[in-house]
Amino acid sequence: MNALREPTFAWEPLTPRGVAAFARASFERLFIVQSIFALIAAAAVVWLLADGIFPVINDAIEQLPDAGSIHGGRLDWRDDSPVMLAEGKILAISVDVEHGGTLRSPADFQLEFGREDLRLYSLFGEAYVPYPDDYLIAANRGDARPAWGAWAPDLLGLAAIGTFFGLLLVWAVLATVYSLPVWLLCFFANRDLNLFASWRLAAAALMPGALLLSLALALYECGGFDLVQLCFAFGMHLVIGWIYLFVSPLFLNRALPVEKKNPFQPKT
Repeated sequence: MNALREPTFAWEPLTPRGVAAFARASFERLFIVQSIFALIAAAAVVWLLADGIFPVINDAIEQLPDAGSIHGGRLDWRDDSPVMLAEGKILAISVDVEHGGTLRSPADFQLEFGREDLRLYSLFGEAYVPYPDDYLIAANRGDARPAWGAWAPDLLGLAAIGTFFGLLLVWAVLATVYSLPVWLLCFFANRDLNLFASWRLAAAALMPGALLLSLALALYECGGFDLVQLCFAFGMHLVIGWIYLFVSPLFLNRALPVEKKNPFQPKT
């Protein structure tokens, strides 16, 4: 059996042969498989938020004082400072009204509330966001607890919906960008593939990398990956997509030569 024989049934985009099969599949089949992979990614994101980040926010709210708020672009803090409100492997939340730099966490990301801005410390550096001047934000346990309890489920739902539809949109855009290189590769490699089939193949080639990144997010949440390894997995999920783009067309049939008619052969 020829190892490079073209597959006849599209059901798994995990191998180059499986990705190549989607070039001949219907758009509906491609969309169904894409939806399954997008749901897996959405589940990984929701699990990361629900188990790795939201519990830290809940604990931080429980440590807030009875009175306090952010209004007029300034934090009205009436408790000790600096103080670590809550801390996890991924996120830590602290208050240091002067941003003195004396309270640092080994968490991957640290949110520090100062007198006039919120600062984020991470492996990628430091960023700050000034408090809005026109809003009143609760910085006390009595007001923040019910507000967060009402918003947390909605935020998880928005994260799931945003991840699902965001991936489908990104895949469609990238497949459009990659379809022309795939078609040119097939043209010069003498593979039988039109432009729309090239789009379907390019779209399928993006799913193995997405699955790798979903697995990396799950490992990051359960402690199997650190932040550096997660960033490496993010880069690798792009590289894997490019590899599949250039390898999968090799599993397609060669274009058959056009049969030339004999001009001297009498018509029947």
